[in-house]
Amino acid sequence: MSETSAAPRRRWSGRAVAALISGLVLVILIALAAVLPVPFVILSPGPTFNTIGEVDGRPLVEISDTTTYPTSGALDMTTIREEGEPRSPLTVFGALAAWVDPNRAVLPRELLYGDDETTEEVQQRNAVMFSTSQSNAVAAALNAIGEPVLEDVVVTVVIEGTPAFGVLNAGEQILAIDGTEVTSPSDVVDAVRAKPVGSTLVFTVLRDGEEVDVEVLSAPKPDEPEVPYIGITVGVNYRAEFPIVFTLQDVGGPSAGMMFALAIIDKLTPDDLTGGGHVAGTGTIDPAGEVGPIGGIRQKLAGARGSGATLFLMPEVHCEEAAGHIPDGLAVVPVQTLQDSLDALTAWRTGEPLPTCPAP
Repeated sequence: MSETSAAPRRRWSGRAVAALISGLVLVILIALAAVLPVPFVILSPGPTFNTIGEVDGRPLVEISDTTTYPTSGALDMTTIREEGEPRSPLTVFGALAAWVDPNRAVLPRELLYGDDETTEEVQQRNAVMFSTSQSNAVAAALNAIGEPVLEDVVVTVVIEGTPAFGVLNAGEQILAIDGTEVTSPSDVVDAVRAKPVGSTLVFTVLRDGEEVDVEVLSAPKPDEPEVPYIGITVGVNYRAEFPIVFTLQDVGGPSAGMMFALAIIDKLTPDDLTGGGHVAGTGTIDPAGEVGPIGGIRQKLAGARGSGATLFLMPEVHCEEAAGHIPDGLAVVPVQTLQDSLDALTAWRTGEPLPTCPAP
């Protein structure tokens, strides 16, 4: 009878074991990179909206109870799309893909948001800025065409966990406090601080078209305990003697102000601002018509050209940033005021030379 010898066991060399471990570590790192968020935000071209057009079957800027005039062409407001915290997680692979795309930008999160800022806080802040840009646009447009501007004192923010939370609402007009008429934001501050901490104040506000009285109990201000505090910020809402309604939803930030103002002027005056052409632009606006800086100018240039625009109005302060990133077929005009924008549109319609960015 013969015996069968066992097959010799294969010995792994130290180099092979190290290579195997390194490979496993690499696989784990790649897997983690695919799922773990990184502290960056990607900016990409977002959708454009024609401010003299319609959204969901309604005019984006809806004006009633006064004389309006036909418009033509497009006055596009431009937007950017954001990816990354605090809105949504961003991975290493997502950031790397954006880095090589000339129409996208990758920025450290801390440049845009506070360390502890939540998605809800970002949305609330953007909504307030969007509402403020609309109010400022109304004032700037009416001032430009010599129409009266009415001013209301409104609640802009109600801070969670404060005495006013759940009692007052953002957007409500404050008519009076303890029976005394409110005509400026400082009136609200003075009324709250005129009584000691723990006092009850009766706010008369305009809520859903009706005057309502609500009671707010003041509390110590967190950083100044001796100062009465209710937890709201207030501002001025500008309006016309007739309704001007902005119907666009789910968009935030202040950068559409200039284009909103142009849309209002286009509808309230007989001049056809675009002459049937496709115009886009961006810029904040203040009640006096001063145009201010915005974010993501390169992405907005790309988005404007992608939507078919051939003229782009932007704040002059962005000339250096936009240099070398202007798409073919897009004429870019820098402006400092709303009147600059109106002058540029007149020159564009009549074939006159357009202003350009100063030479670097």
